[in-house]
Formats: sequence, C-alpha cells, structure tokens
Amino acid sequence: MKLKCILTALAFGIATLAPLSATAGSSAAANPVLPAADVATFANRVQRDLASRGANVVIVSRVGRDPSVLPDGINYTHVAFWVYSRITQADGSTGMGYRVYNLYQQEGDLTRSDLVQDTPGDFFAGAHNLDAGVIIPDPRLQRKLIDVISSPTYAALHNANYSVLANPRSGQFQNCTEHTLDVLMAALYGTNDRQQIKANIAAHFTPQPVALNGLQRLFAPAASGALTTADHGQSVGTATFGSIARFMQAHDLSDETYRITPERLIRF
Repeated sequence: MKLKCILTALAFGIATLAPLSATAGSSAAANPVLPAADVATFANRVQRDLASRGANVVIVSRVGRDPSVLPDGINYTHVAFWVYSRITQADGSTGMGYRVYNLYQQEGDLTRSDLVQDTPGDFFAGAHNLDAGVIIPDPRLQRKLIDVISSPTYAALHNANYSVLANPRSGQFQNCTEHTLDVLMAALYGTNDRQQIKANIAAHFTPQPVALNGLQRLFAPAASGALTTADHGQSVGTATFGSIARFMQAHDLSDETYRITPERLIRF
C-alpha cells in the first residue's frame, strides 16, 4: 500500500508538470501546427512591419505551445534576436531581410541547447498561434547589440545546459530568454564577464515568478531533466519576454513594445 501511494504521488507530480513543459517551445519546428502558407505570410508581415520602422535589431517572441496550458504571466515561449542583414538566397541572389539568432533545445536531448541562425519563416514554423511579441530597442542600444551579436561574446555567453525554468541570476542553466537577457546586459554594460553580467541581472532585473508546489518541484527532474529547478531557492522565477519588456521600459531602453497578429497590432 505504501509503495502504491508513492507511485500515485509520483504519477500525479509528473502529470501536473505537463503545463510547465509547454513553456519551453524553444526548439526548431519538427511537427508544425499551422499551414506553411499562413506562417510564411505572417512572417513576411512581421518583417515588413519591422523594416518600415527602420529596426536593425529586434527582440521577437512566438507562442510555441497552446496558450491555455501556459503558467500565469507567461504569454510567449520562445525569444530571439532578429537582425536586419544581407541575406544570400539558395540561387545566389542577395537582398536585405532579417536573420534570426536563436537558442534551441537539441532534438535528441532537451537538456542541451545550440545557437542556431534561421529565417523568420523558420522561427514561426514552430508557432501554435500567429502572435508575436516585439521589443524594438532604442537606436543606441541597437548599435551596441549588433556589436555584441557580431562578436565572439555572443557565442561565449551561451550555456548549453538547458532548463525551461532557468534562473537568470544564476549561471548554472540557461534558456533562450536568459541568453537574450545575458546578451542584452553585455551590450548595456560593455562587458563579456559572466559574473558581472549575472551581478547586474541580480541588481536590476526582476524575473517572472512561476508558482510551483513542493510536489511539482520534487518530481520535475523525473518528468524531464529540462524542468529542473535546482538553480532556484525557495521561489522560482525565470526570464520571459514580458519581464524583459518591463525591464527595458522601466529603464527607457526600448523605442516600441507591441504585439502583432495577422489582424492587428497592439501596443503594450
């Protein structure tokens, strides 16, 4: 009977973590949910909108999982830098467009990640809804971000040990949003020192709280190694698109922050 109770508790603990695993969405699209034509049209809409605003570096997010299973306060599951660049097509022709700088979980091991460059169409191929969160940094910060993204610092700030709920104040694990935040801090403070970057995050950035009960935390690694909370203390908080947007707005670092869908644009 005791063993049965333990197994029941284990099953319950793992089952209740299903909504948390949905917050990942930080992988390339293996099984697209939406029609490819709709995705391509939306990706082009977002590109045209950004180009019309003269944006050279943008932070863009997508909804990679069913919004109904996302924890409170988390609306987007994947964040990346979009950089206005000269793009070489398969036929050798060139033109201007956005190159997307992602941190993606590895397909064969979700506890590990790689830095991957792809296109806006690839970025939204993993979307559950055609809904993008957009932060356009101010021009001075855009220039600083380009310097970091085009330097060895961008890759040096990557930690391949992936956790969906990575603590942005710790260097133990990292997810796509934390890498974005680390690069942002490197640009703001002109440093590639990881300890200094984490100290600045601890001093100035407020993570998004994520409510977890004790049972969920105990069995998170059993559900998936990528759901570990080993880098957290009594409470759990992680970097999200919304928390980065609030940080940038509070410190006058963004020109515009908005949500774009196929039908409309909503400013935050």
